[in-house]
Amino acid sequence: MTEHHLSDAEMQHWQSEGFLIRRQVFTGEHLARLQQAVERAAAKAYDLVPDGKTYHLDGKRFVDINQMTVQFEHQPGSDTIKVIEPVHQLDSVLSELIDDPRITEPMQDLVGSESLALWTDKLNLKRPHEGSGFGWHQDSPYWMHDCQHLDQLPNVYIALDDATRENGCLRLIRGSHLQGCLPGTEDGSQLGGFYTSLNCFDPADEVLLEAPAGSLAFFNAHTIHGSEPNQSDQPRRALVLTYQPGGFPQLKSGQQREINLPRTETV
Repeated sequence: MTEHHLSDAEMQHWQSEGFLIRRQVFTGEHLARLQQAVERAAAKAYDLVPDGKTYHLDGKRFVDINQMTVQFEHQPGSDTIKVIEPVHQLDSVLSELIDDPRITEPMQDLVGSESLALWTDKLNLKRPHEGSGFGWHQDSPYWMHDCQHLDQLPNVYIALDDATRENGCLRLIRGSHLQGCLPGTEDGSQLGGFYTSLNCFDPADEVLLEAPAGSLAFFNAHTIHGSEPNQSDQPRRALVLTYQPGGFPQLKSGQQREINLPRTETV
């Protein structure tokens, strides 16, 4: 065991609540490097957009560039990137982050496996006054047709800016992971089925993950989550990494990205 593995209390909280938070894990120069890296990645993705395939779902613009998808903000004609998935291949700092023991050691505990692989990763860019929200949803319905181990796909949300109510912090429904995959809405839209039916949970169980920059929020693939728009003058950028047991391919590329883990010393 090392200092980054989860405590018994953290594991109990994870099992009952479906999430846990570690505050200010990344600070100072390392946090600044991550902030700079995501901006480089966003600029690179933007430059690649003209070479991609554009399509619209429920009026929202998406662009597929090889195995990467870029989603734009929802306002008609917006040229502001909202989401990039996957993103780690666009910058070496982001690629190195995937192997950081401050993330991977807790993930070994949550996945329940000594060996790990990356399932997917994405960058959420919530620009001041422009970043839109995201309705209540689970990740598992998006992935259920591509993966047979949905219960072993924990996420970690890395706050790159202070996350507050005003700038649209992540929100979770505590305990919702215990219900497994839940039915989606039936509003007739193209993406409606991916948003969790409001009949499946109690809004009173909402938890606002207000946390300082550099904090980590781990949450289950079945945990209902969402966010409100950014109504502040401050950005709310975040990276979300999803891990799985070793030996399995990534969601979009189909290629394996095994995690480099520190060797355990034996006596």
